Amino acid sequence: MSDSATQFRRPARLLHWGMAVLVLATIPAGLVMVQPDLNRTLQNTLFLFHKNVGVLLFFLVLLRAFYRWRHPPAALPADLPDWQRKIAGLSHRLLYALLVIMPLAGYVRVKAGGFPLESLDWLGVPSLVPRSDALAAVAKNIHFLGGFAIAGLIALHIAAAAYHGIWRRDGVFSRMWPPFAGRGD
Repeated sequence: MSDSATQFRRPARLLHWGMAVLVLATIPAGLVMVQPDLNRTLQNTLFLFHKNVGVLLFFLVLLRAFYRWRHPPAALPADLPDWQRKIAGLSHRLLYALLVIMPLAGYVRVKAGGFPLESLDWLGVPSLVPRSDALAAVAKNIHFLGGFAIAGLIALHIAAAAYHGIWRRDGVFSRMWPPFAGRGD
């Protein structure tokens, strides 16, 4: 099989790594910003960052899903065990689902809670949910639990990448690495 059939295209790689950096930045920001006794200026900065990067991630995951639909992923090695294919497929679907659910739950938590979402407010986007403390509380819990789920899936994803890149050396890791390589289309 040619490299072009076993490597992700450059746009897919750039979306993957760009989103990875943003997600990995929002997780610690989200954990720190809710700490009691945090300096108010730092807390406000972290909330501003976390909320607005979440908006960006929502649109990036939609773009990424559309791109993936139009350009199917690179082929996995033929000798990859079936159970690994299944786990990879399931974990990727769960990651995509959480990358949609997390920003939506964050949006509902913020808007139902009566807080600003600066990037969308600046664009004049009206609130799509009513002001409701009960709804905000449910969304907050979904966002909180989803954060742990996505962190666990990311840890699994990184462990699998390390396994394939360091131990197995079967080409799975090089399908997405380095970020700027691959087909340019």
